[in-house]
Amino acid sequence: MALLDLKYGSASIPFEYDAGRFEILASATEYSALSDADVGDLIDKPIGSPSLEELIGTGDSVLIVVPDATRQTASGQVVNLLVRRLIANGTLSHDIRIIFATGIHRKVTAEEKAAILTPFIAQRIKTLDHDPRDLMQLVNVGSTSGVIPVELNRALFRHDHIITVGGVTFHYFAGFTGGRKLICPGLASSRTISETHKLAFDCDRRARREGVDTGLLDGNAVHEAFIEAASHARPAFAINTIVDEDGNALEVFSGDWIKSHAAACDAYADRHTVRIKAKRDLVIVSCGGYPFDINMIQAHKALDAAARACNDGGTIVFIAECREGLGRDDFLKWFDAADSTALAGLLYSKYQVNGQTAWSLLQKAERFDVKIITTLSQPVTDRLRLHTVDDLSAIGHGKGPAGYLIPNGAKVLIRSE
Repeated sequence: MALLDLKYGSASIPFEYDAGRFEILASATEYSALSDADVGDLIDKPIGSPSLEELIGTGDSVLIVVPDATRQTASGQVVNLLVRRLIANGTLSHDIRIIFATGIHRKVTAEEKAAILTPFIAQRIKTLDHDPRDLMQLVNVGSTSGVIPVELNRALFRHDHIITVGGVTFHYFAGFTGGRKLICPGLASSRTISETHKLAFDCDRRARREGVDTGLLDGNAVHEAFIEAASHARPAFAINTIVDEDGNALEVFSGDWIKSHAAACDAYADRHTVRIKAKRDLVIVSCGGYPFDINMIQAHKALDAAARACNDGGTIVFIAECREGLGRDDFLKWFDAADSTALAGLLYSKYQVNGQTAWSLLQKAERFDVKIITTLSQPVTDRLRLHTVDDLSAIGHGKGPAGYLIPNGAKVLIRSE
């Protein structure tokens, strides 16, 4: 029997299994974490951009945009080096501010700020919080070519330069995380967020829009709208990271905010796309632990990966702690719909961002027998159409269908050959 520890929140669940029955679907072998010197050298090799020191003059003010606690980006290491570098170049510490790109997520806590930035930076550099519904924070700067109003945080226009620091992973409809997403949806109004996300849903067909999918940027309407919206803020420089399972930086792509992000996406896809010859009737997937399973809205991304490896009618065992519940108080109401078709009708009549996630989740619950190991209560999982189980012991032993094991579902894209 083989043994694999599957991450669950900040802990893990040991899974003993017959190696002849299960194949592990995981990213390519990871390499060593980057030292501070390595990161500095990569910042000195910008893609499509002058150097950081050429762009930012003595006395200029700088706004650094970082993700919230739902992402792993090695931002602590990167921002620490970046702040020191800016100060050495002549930027005063009180002219540097850091803003958290929360989008419609909850506010970042004080403990999370210290974890994201390191206590040293969190104590010494002023941080800003984003509220997508606070009109005093927002300014209308125009619209996209699709006539979506672009309303962004005023802080983006009160500093001489903007630097984005974000991590790149797959995203189930924006293609990839990071890059332009730090500005839109990260620092956009709830209206702009809703209208850009709506592009993922084809209201006429009541289905996912063509060209909108995991790992796709070219022709992806959501990605293109994010780029247009973020262009109003004109980021001066970007630092994009690819991290290991512990959040350590493995690769850094810096420079022009569009070109460096595209290079990071290409590198990420190359290492994290897993190809299979055939789908199977059983898939066991872990989100990869915290923060990927912080709530159901985030955890769903791993379920999306598992669905690509499972035959219709098959079983998916979904390991998702969800220590913060569903992610939004109003998420559960969508599951009052009789089925995913009815839910799609609700989205057509009144679109909401998290309604699309609910629709995607319900579709999978209808296509597969989804069993879940979670802290969510059974009345909640029942409404989600997921079936709560206590452990994996009965699944790994004895006879049964051949299966796949996905230890980090949030980080892989599975494609059939």
